[in-house]
Amino acid sequence: MATFLYKLGRFSFRRRHFVALIWIALLTLAGVGAASAPTAGSSSFSIPGVEAQKAFDLLEQRFPGASADGATARVVFKAPDGEKMTDAANKATVAKTVKELGDGSEVASVTDPYTTNAVSKDGTVAYTSVKYDVSAVELKDTSKDALEATVDKAKDAGLTVDMGGDALQAEPEQAATGEIIGLAIAAIVLVVTLGSMVAAGLPLLTAIVGVGIGVATITSLASALDLGDSTATLALMIGLAVGIDYALFIVSRYRSELAEGRDREEAVGRAVGTAGSAVVFAGLTVVIALAGLSVVNVPMLTKMGVAAAGTVVVAVLIALTMIPALLGYAGRRVTPAGAKGRRFGRGKTAAPAAAVAKPNMGTRWASFVVRRPVAVLLLGIVGLGTIALPAGRLELGLPDDGSQPTSTTQRRAYDLLSEGFGPGFNGPLMLVVDAKDSADPKAAATAVTDEVKDLKDVVTVTPATFNKAGDTAMITVIPNSKPSSTQTEDLVHAIRAAGTGVTADTDAKVLVTGTTAMNIDFSQKLTDALIPYLGLVVGLAFLLLILVFRSILVPLKAALGFLLSVLAAIGAVVAVFQWGWLAGLIGVEETGPIMSMMPIFMVGVVFGLAMDYEVFLVTRMREAYVHGESPSQAIVTGFKYSARVVAAAAVIMMAVFSGFIGSSESMIKMIGFGLAIAVFFDAFVVRMAIVPAVLALLGKKAWWLPKWLDRALPNVDVEGEGLRTPSGAETESQDGDEDRALVRV
Repeated sequence: MATFLYKLGRFSFRRRHFVALIWIALLTLAGVGAASAPTAGSSSFSIPGVEAQKAFDLLEQRFPGASADGATARVVFKAPDGEKMTDAANKATVAKTVKELGDGSEVASVTDPYTTNAVSKDGTVAYTSVKYDVSAVELKDTSKDALEATVDKAKDAGLTVDMGGDALQAEPEQAATGEIIGLAIAAIVLVVTLGSMVAAGLPLLTAIVGVGIGVATITSLASALDLGDSTATLALMIGLAVGIDYALFIVSRYRSELAEGRDREEAVGRAVGTAGSAVVFAGLTVVIALAGLSVVNVPMLTKMGVAAAGTVVVAVLIALTMIPALLGYAGRRVTPAGAKGRRFGRGKTAAPAAAVAKPNMGTRWASFVVRRPVAVLLLGIVGLGTIALPAGRLELGLPDDGSQPTSTTQRRAYDLLSEGFGPGFNGPLMLVVDAKDSADPKAAATAVTDEVKDLKDVVTVTPATFNKAGDTAMITVIPNSKPSSTQTEDLVHAIRAAGTGVTADTDAKVLVTGTTAMNIDFSQKLTDALIPYLGLVVGLAFLLLILVFRSILVPLKAALGFLLSVLAAIGAVVAVFQWGWLAGLIGVEETGPIMSMMPIFMVGVVFGLAMDYEVFLVTRMREAYVHGESPSQAIVTGFKYSARVVAAAAVIMMAVFSGFIGSSESMIKMIGFGLAIAVFFDAFVVRMAIVPAVLALLGKKAWWLPKWLDRALPNVDVEGEGLRTPSGAETESQDGDEDRALVRV
């Protein structure tokens, strides 16, 4: 592989005009496609295989005119102190509001609170439900504006009026300011690390091009493939982070090759042949982790994972081709402006011996870890283990109006309904009785009603509503507990268990659906898929790392370190977003259950990113070891050449992810925080402390590989050994210093 990438790097350097034009053309093509594509909103949400989804699909078939997927709005009224909603003046205001709500062109139906028993027992709260013909995504702005204008008129009449429901869904505000700040921090880190404005600009430029191509392609396909806003945001987040990092590694290696005295074309070839090999394998681990989300069989997660994986592939290709081309344009301006004692280019000498011999911070830190491996290892494990403790109290759920900030009308409406009708009113359960095979559908529905009424935590069971064919009924159940509580989850399971008995007696199938039941099924499906997903992703990456490092224990150590860092990251997310610790610092206005998809999503993304640092750091150690250094010295050598760049890459990634914490969308905010803290734990605690400590304790055993497996594995030549041979393209040598001409990753 090193030889192929070496030739690719030199080709891109020599044919820089052609390569640059190709990428510019691809960016232009993707941009034109995005500009001409129809606008797409939030993607549809479905969970194949779960009972709640089956019930929803059945309603679509048996109640075709009911607009089962239509947007809904719930307008809640509260009488002034000392008055009731049944007072004549208040009833007149509500009647006028209901009439105006029904005038909308997209409105399917509006309920009258006085004829549907939608007034609280104490008479202070009432509500009306508005059903639309179209989904929340398709609902026109004019309909939303009319809804808000009508509510404002009711407020002017003296009532407290708030509204909730998915009809109020707004496009999430993009955290543009946060993203700009993240990029600014990344630019500063690059300038400090590379000491050159030109060198620092190359990773930023190529990352922006790569993300531009990826996000524009997603936008152009969004309508056709039903891709939501979160899909492009995730691709932007991941693509920007890895794009900068991959380019940074190759630019840094190129500068090292120039310092060895090689000419620019040779230095580019060697940089791509060695650091580029690490980029390829690091990118593969990220792609495996992201594309592996498809095993969960949740279409939204699959689309997000595959789209982000495609952006990572673009980032890898740009690092391997566009970076060499831009290095050709940059000339010697990629070298530090104030470099003294060094002259870069063909036939030039490297830095003075004294400067080379001066140990850098990475060398000093690695030497300390090698001397005190047990203390460093225990401190790292105990520290991350302590932070991971809150993960044991993880509560999963999906956001609803109850998780909105108290300043929003949705949250106020939610609280008013809880106050007037009980906490379970905000999470009604819908029972679908499929009596097509039953001899007496009405008797079957009655049997279901009677069974459910006797269950614990049930407040109300509405009479069954049949479809025109009379073979399917809908029954609404109001729990006594809030939607996200364990009591409501237990009730869903109890209803399903009772439904099994009804099926045996009447041949009618009982299905439980509704938003609350869908959330419960979604969380359970993700929990069930976590172990198989971990097995698939970690297993494939483990095999890949065996191929890269030609070791059993090094990949095993890498996987265990990842589990420790991801558990610590989930613990931090629980502490902030569920318990509210330091929540105000990042703008978390309302705490609650962690989003159901967060754990499995973090496992996928963090694993891919963690393996990036493992590959970039440990390949340098392996190279030094196979070239004759002792295991302890190889660790120090690896840190000498890689620690600074890996640390810079981690800081850049943290800055990019942190930029998304400013998003108004809770999912994006949570993902941004979770990934930023996970990168910190993995890069600076696991890879920089625990990894060298473990390798120091293992010694030569770390690089053990059974002979039969060594013979069976193909040689991918990540260390670039092929570049030393005449057939590999070794074009020059350093007198008396051949070892320094060896390719380092």
